[in-house]
Amino acid sequence: MKKQYIPALEYIRGLAMLGVIGIHTGAYSLSNQHVNIHLFALLEILTRFSVPIFFFVSAFGLFLQQKDLSAPLHYIAFMKRRIQAVFIPYVIWSLLYLLHSSIISHNFAVWSLPLLGKYLFFGLASYQLYFLVLLLWFYALMPLWRIMLRHMLQRPVASILSLLLLQIIFNYYSSYLLHPDLSNAYLNSFIDYRMNYWIAHYLFIFLLGALCALHFDLFKQVLKHYSGYISLSFLITTFGILFYYYYLLFYKGYSPQEAVFTDHQLSPIGILYTFSSALFWFMVFSSGKLPACITSTLKILGKHSYFIYLVHPFVMYVLSYLLSHRGLLMTAANTIVFYLLTLGISLTVSLVTVKVSTKLPKFGLFLTGSTPKTTKSVSA
Repeated sequence: MKKQYIPALEYIRGLAMLGVIGIHTGAYSLSNQHVNIHLFALLEILTRFSVPIFFFVSAFGLFLQQKDLSAPLHYIAFMKRRIQAVFIPYVIWSLLYLLHSSIISHNFAVWSLPLLGKYLFFGLASYQLYFLVLLLWFYALMPLWRIMLRHMLQRPVASILSLLLLQIIFNYYSSYLLHPDLSNAYLNSFIDYRMNYWIAHYLFIFLLGALCALHFDLFKQVLKHYSGYISLSFLITTFGILFYYYYLLFYKGYSPQEAVFTDHQLSPIGILYTFSSALFWFMVFSSGKLPACITSTLKILGKHSYFIYLVHPFVMYVLSYLLSHRGLLMTAANTIVFYLLTLGISLTVSLVTVKVSTKLPKFGLFLTGSTPKTTKSVSA
């Protein structure tokens, strides 16, 4: 069956990629103790939908091709494709980042088998790679999602709202109340790094994407009929997540770093913000009313989002080193330049990689899980 192309999914990937780079740029901006709190809010708070919405897009793309959940799932073939698309690049990039950190720190202890296994299992080689670990778990449990969705389809609205409530409760407990103190350090790691592999943190947004794909025609009607309510909910949750951030800063006396560690995508307002963002941006990008310059830019970014996601921490490290070497602080202006350079260089490297891959297919296969003829996005 020919894969259905939905431009809105590509645009959302592009937008989410901009948000991910914003989050990581915000982290670098904290090197300036007088960080601009409003720019920090733009980079770190308003972008909080970025990682979860990738799971929404991922599930949407998967289940758009599996509308008949009673049909057999060819699990081995399914996983072979995902191992090529995600697992192999994940291992390659993990080893590259570990080699890089070992060289600059002159510490090669991480290459001992127990420690290397820990880094690979939890996605610790670089701060963005945990997403691929979670994605692999979602893929591996595909039979479970199909069973759950068959039941959810009987009462989709009640099911998704119930799941939303359970998600808020679970994430609140995991984010704010769970403080492990086990005597066994090995077991303690499984709780300490729970954000890196407990897919339960993102179950709601993943299954929401699946349900929207399974009822795609109805989903489009809902977006059109309730566009005003969707826009309003997006504005309310945007205000809510920003209000909570400034409340933590000015009323509770939190630092910007402490505020973002509290006001994140797994917080109650963060979950609602992600939910409304997924609906809002899908609605906007499906309207066909955006200028061509915006859609073409987002399409390019969406197409290259996977490689950009994988490579941009390398770019950020080099840029940070150059700034430090020149004694430049991450002022608001330098932070914006840092962001734009990271995006531009990462995209350029991706374009070069695609070109090289036409001559050396294995090169592209190892780094992106695909050849130029079958380029995949981060959510493939």
